[in-house]
Amino acid sequence: MQVLLLGGTGLISTGITRQLVESEHDVACFTRGESDAQVPETVEFVHGDRSNPDELAMARDEIDPDVVIDMILFDPDTAREAVDVFGGDVEQYVFCSTVDVYHRPLATNPVQEDAPREPAVSEYGANKAAAEDVFMEAHEDGAFSTTVIRPWSTYGEGGPVLHSLGVGTYYVDRIRKGKPILVHGSGQSLWGPCHRDDVAGAFVGAVGNADAYGEAYHVTSEEVITWNQYHETVAAAIDAPEPDLVHVPVDQLRAAMPDRTDMLMDHFRFSTVFDNAKARRDLGFEYTIGFEEGVRRTVEWLDEHDDVDPWDSEADDELIEAWRDATASFQRAIDADGE
Repeated sequence: MQVLLLGGTGLISTGITRQLVESEHDVACFTRGESDAQVPETVEFVHGDRSNPDELAMARDEIDPDVVIDMILFDPDTAREAVDVFGGDVEQYVFCSTVDVYHRPLATNPVQEDAPREPAVSEYGANKAAAEDVFMEAHEDGAFSTTVIRPWSTYGEGGPVLHSLGVGTYYVDRIRKGKPILVHGSGQSLWGPCHRDDVAGAFVGAVGNADAYGEAYHVTSEEVITWNQYHETVAAAIDAPEPDLVHVPVDQLRAAMPDRTDMLMDHFRFSTVFDNAKARRDLGFEYTIGFEEGVRRTVEWLDEHDDVDPWDSEADDELIEAWRDATASFQRAIDADGE
């Protein structure tokens, strides 16, 4: 089939592009042309601004796609523009959404695709949910067949290794050098990263797949671990010492670092497990790259591109020292009261 990716050079979409070619689809990518793409030479590129519907229509006319995979849409207004451009002209529209559409904390685990979405966990999640609704309405109206895919924490070559304070690559250097690592809460909340190549496989499995028409799918990890295990696995992956984990309550981290804890407040502090059974059944989704192997590959890529910042690039040590002093003072006070 002729597939048009809106995007194609990002973390997930690079994997999708490669696997589409391997599956013998004809592939074109619509991008701004500002990023180098490590994709097969057979991939055609059309350059333009996604925010300009006329340029999107130009790509439609030039490529004449059967299927559109949209990796760079984040709000319902842009979704309505996409329906106007592609409605009646393509067979299927595959929309990359997110598990952030769901309300937190979750009522039950594991999460099914029909779990409550209101209120969403963030403005980003709310906008993605509203965009999903636009595409599902287009599906019901016969504009095209819609498939929605909701990844969770996707990582891999070309991206960072997440941690409690976000995406800074200095974290890798801290792990490697045995420096203390800040961990939110007790480190027992659950997290599940999924390598981009496994996520990409589900997108490819959706293309032209009638079972996926009008459906939404989780495409997430099947190796859900605690954050303590997460850091221990990262250390093992890069042959680093066992990490020195410093546990700080979420509220204290937020108060101390309000500008570095948005991801923590919206995502990391919640325990979540998403059921991938539907994607396994309909899309052939498989979890094939374990987290330790995926981290090893990701850090190798960061090293090759000289993209690991020094361990002391951020002020983590100042907070760690202050926290350790405060807890030591607290313990002394408790001990004094008990005498």
